[in-house]
Amino acid sequence: MRRAPLLLILAAVSAVAHVVGVLVAAPLWRGAEVLSLALLLGYAVAAGLPVPRWAVPAALVPLLVDAVRTMPAEPGAGDFGWTVYGSGDSGFDVTAGFDAAFAGSWAALVAVAVLLVAFRGRGRRRHLIAATVAATPVVGYTAVRVADVGAAVAASTRVVEVRSETTLTRVGGPGYDRAEVVPALVLAVLPPLALALAALVLAVLLAGRGRRLAATGAALLAVLALPLLDAALAAVPHPFEADGTALFAWYAIPPTRMLPQPVAALTAAVELAAYLLLVAGLTGADRAAPAVPAAAAG
Repeated sequence: MRRAPLLLILAAVSAVAHVVGVLVAAPLWRGAEVLSLALLLGYAVAAGLPVPRWAVPAALVPLLVDAVRTMPAEPGAGDFGWTVYGSGDSGFDVTAGFDAAFAGSWAALVAVAVLLVAFRGRGRRRHLIAATVAATPVVGYTAVRVADVGAAVAASTRVVEVRSETTLTRVGGPGYDRAEVVPALVLAVLPPLALALAALVLAVLLAGRGRRLAATGAALLAVLALPLLDAALAAVPHPFEADGTALFAWYAIPPTRMLPQPVAALTAAVELAAYLLLVAGLTGADRAAPAVPAAAAG
């Protein structure tokens, strides 16, 4: 049992190393994030897994897989190679935003889904009210961003060349096909919005069981959905004028030469802090007690 706090401290130190590496765009060690999550799994086992005992390991496995998949390349590995500009298919990619959002959120979504299944039940009314209040700005921000991008797309124009045998005429035309852009926007916001709402539901369930530290970690995952949302919308082709309401995009905090990735670093810090709080809260006091659903307050 004495080794458990040490494992948690080492996991936190590795997480900090990963965040610093993201901030300066030069990893202190490529495997810092993987090591942090592996140490977190070791801490959970050493401190004592909650009931059901499969929940925490099953939730951490997809996070570890994603951390390995997104591990930074070796220094100099990407310095040489071919770059191809353009392609034979210039059509609109309706799923580009969804692909970007899902790539950044699938592991967290799976982890939250596992914990929702493991700790399902009924939440207390005051926790439900708090979650509803917390969800309102997330849903509102999503609606504002989608409406802003949609309005910019509707107002956009482009020059279209009409050729005949003797003349070349340039006329104005719609900049983007709305029939393609609207589904692309809806698809793009689905993964981050699902993550935010599912994380808040998990926070309600954990708070109802007295796991306030773990509930705080779950709530942080809802915050993580906001930069994922802006990254997803950025992948959908649209006029630059629509990005004026993007509060969590990569340029929201101006990069500098010394700190080239401040938003990405903050995102990584929030994500890893959420996982640390979740695991530490779930393996705390009363960890051996069954996860009995809390009765809803009348």
